Amino acid sequence: MATRSQWISGARPRTLPAAVSPVVAGTGAAAALHGADGVRAMLALVVALALQVGVNYANDYSDGIRGTDDVRVGPFRLTGSRAATSSQVRNAAFTAFGVAALAGLVLVALSGAWWLLLVGAACVAAAWFYTGGPRPYGYAGLGEVFVFVFFGLVAVLGTTYTQAGRVDTSAVAAAVAMGALACAILVANNLRDVPTDALAGKRTLAVRLGDGATRRLYVALVALPFLLVPVAAAAHPWALLALGAVALAVRPVRAVLRGDKGLELLPVLRDTGRLELGYAALLALGLAL
Repeated sequence: MATRSQWISGARPRTLPAAVSPVVAGTGAAAALHGADGVRAMLALVVALALQVGVNYANDYSDGIRGTDDVRVGPFRLTGSRAATSSQVRNAAFTAFGVAALAGLVLVALSGAWWLLLVGAACVAAAWFYTGGPRPYGYAGLGEVFVFVFFGLVAVLGTTYTQAGRVDTSAVAAAVAMGALACAILVANNLRDVPTDALAGKRTLAVRLGDGATRRLYVALVALPFLLVPVAAAAHPWALLALGAVALAVRPVRAVLRGDKGLELLPVLRDTGRLELGYAALLALGLAL
């Protein structure tokens, strides 16, 4: 029987900034459009967090039953460690998806954008089939594409639209920036797991690109959001505040470029999450001002 702390660890708290940050950035973009709404922002946050926890448990379940986690370098896994049964972990994932669906339904009802129900269904499907189903796209090197779309474009623009009823160039710039940083977290994670994923037949983008190219990709993904700041600042000059997050990028970029491997890369995941959250907060503040 898994303990409470093991269930919390299995939810992978270090990945949660990837859920919080798009909502923060999207709400800042809504404020720039004079449409920020605290209740809708909180509902969007519940949706994002529940989806993130759900995908983490779903990943734990699917990788565990496939044997991918039998030799594990990264964070604790419930299924692979046998601390919890596979059905318990699967049910935890479905519960989290249910919470996301309920909060999303309320958010859609308040905004009146009923077509977003289809987007929500696509989010849940993408979360499950990342490592689930007979042909998981995460095993084919497509994880970064879906993370960019759903934790960047969909999360930010959906947050902005459900509050302001429209989006603008600054919101799109914020969405691309959040997608890039969310991808950077995944790239760092997969860089750490290259040896074990390759042995398990999990052909992530990092496995396909190799060590050197994956490290260069990480740096490019971290740099892109800062190149987008002038786009947002063209209409909202205070968005330049987001450049202050450069200080948070130094440590993880340095670790990746000097060739850290395995457990040495765990702080990079934490620091990249902090970078994304810091960037989102500064950008949101600048857009709101």
